[in-house]
Amino acid sequence: MIGSGVLIECLDNAEVESVLAIGRRSCGKEHEKLKEIIHDNSLDYSPIEGEISGYNACFFCLVVSSTGMAEDQYHIITHDYVVKAAEVLSRLNLDKRG
Repeated sequence: MIGSGVLIECLDNAEVESVLAIGRRSCGKEHEKLKEIIHDNSLDYSPIEGEISGYNACFFCLVVSSTGMAEDQYHIITHDYVVKAAEVLSRLNLDKRG
């Protein structure tokens, strides 16, 4: 739900030129500014590195409930996935940081 809201706001904002959505499944939206990549390994972005450079912002909107989830799995999803994405995007988009 959070990711859907962020996506809608980005697509509706005239200052946003393009949006790249990376997810395990399609977001189900079509828009002239939207490019979508289906990718199911949030710890390895190497197969899509060529497609994720040139962007100057990232909204990481993966949300999961801890209810019924083992602590180690929750840590992987809420920490390791975020750190890996940040490492890769930072390395690929060094010229975009400001």
